[in-house]
Amino acid sequence: MALAALIYILIKIMIVLLVLLTVVAYAVWFERKVVARMQSRWGPTRVGPHGLLQPLADAIKLLTKEDITPAGAFRLIYLAAPGLALITALMAFAVIPFGPSVQAGGIELFQISDLDIGLLFVLSVSSMGVYGIVLAGWSSNSKYSLLGGLRSSAQMISYELAIGLSLVGVLLLSGSLSLRSIVESQSGAYWGFVPRWNVFPQFVAFLCYLTAAIAETNRLPFDLPEAETELVAGYHTEYSSMKFAMFFLAEYANMVTVSCLATVLFLGGWQGPLFGPDWLQMILPLLWFSLKVLGFLFLYVWIRGTLPRFRYDQLMAFGWKVLVPVALANLVGTSLWIALKYR
Repeated sequence: MALAALIYILIKIMIVLLVLLTVVAYAVWFERKVVARMQSRWGPTRVGPHGLLQPLADAIKLLTKEDITPAGAFRLIYLAAPGLALITALMAFAVIPFGPSVQAGGIELFQISDLDIGLLFVLSVSSMGVYGIVLAGWSSNSKYSLLGGLRSSAQMISYELAIGLSLVGVLLLSGSLSLRSIVESQSGAYWGFVPRWNVFPQFVAFLCYLTAAIAETNRLPFDLPEAETELVAGYHTEYSSMKFAMFFLAEYANMVTVSCLATVLFLGGWQGPLFGPDWLQMILPLLWFSLKVLGFLFLYVWIRGTLPRFRYDQLMAFGWKVLVPVALANLVGTSLWIALKYR
C-alpha cells in the first residue's frame, strides 16, 4: 500500500511538472504575441500556425548552442547556480492547490501535498531562489554579473518584507496557513452576489502583494538585476545554451507561482459558478483557476509593454518608503477590525 501511494505521488509530480513546463514555455510565446500586438507587430508567425511551435524551436536552439564556461569562473558554483534557481522555482508548486478536494484511492488529485504551513513553505522556497542569482553573479567573475547579483539580493530583501506584511491580513481572515483552507474560507458570497474573496476586504494588501511580487520576479519595471541597458544581461551575462535556458525557465516559473498564489490567496482559487452536467462541473473549477492565473500573466505582459524601468534609487525608496508602510498600515487596520468584530 505504501508503495502504491508513492507511485501515485510520483505520477502526480511528473504530471504537474509536465504541465508546468508546458505552461512556462507557452508563457514566453504568449508574452511575445501580446507585446507585439501592443506595439503593432505580429510576433512569432513562422514556426507552426500562429507561431505555436516557436517554444519548441527556441528549446532546440538553446540545446544545440555552444556551451561556454568563462575561464575565470568558479566552475562548481557557476554550474550549480542555474539548477538552484530552477529547482527552487519548481518546488513551490508542491503545495499549491489548483482544484477542489477530489480523491482517488485516498490520494488527493489536484494538489501534490497539503501542508498545514503551505504558505510558509512557498515563501521560504521562493526566497531561496535569490541564492541561485547571487551565486551566478559572483561565480561568473564578471563585473556586470556581480552587480546584477547584488542588485537582486538587495531587491529581494526590500520587497520580501512587503510581501510578508501584505499576506498577514489574509491569514488573519482565514485563520490558517494551509493554502487549501485559505481557498475554502473564501467560499460563499457577500450580500448574496459578491464573491467572498479576500481581494475585497484586502484590496490594499492585494495591490501591495502584486507590486512586490513583480519586483521579486525581476520583471519590468523592476528588472534592475538584468537591466540590459546598464548591465548587458545582468547575472546571466556569462551563461549560454541550456544553463541560460534554466534561468529563463526559473523566471517564468516564478511568474506562474506568483499568479497561482495571488489566485489562491485573493481570488478564491478554483471557485466560480458551476453549471451543466456532472462532467462539466468537474472541469469548471480547473477552468476558473486557469483563467485567473492567465489574467495575472496578462497583467505581467501589459505592465512590461507599458511602463519604463525604475532607477535603482527609486526602486529601493519605493519598497521601503511606500510599500512597507502601506502594508503595515493595512495589517494594523485589519487587526483592529477583527478585534472589534469579535470583541
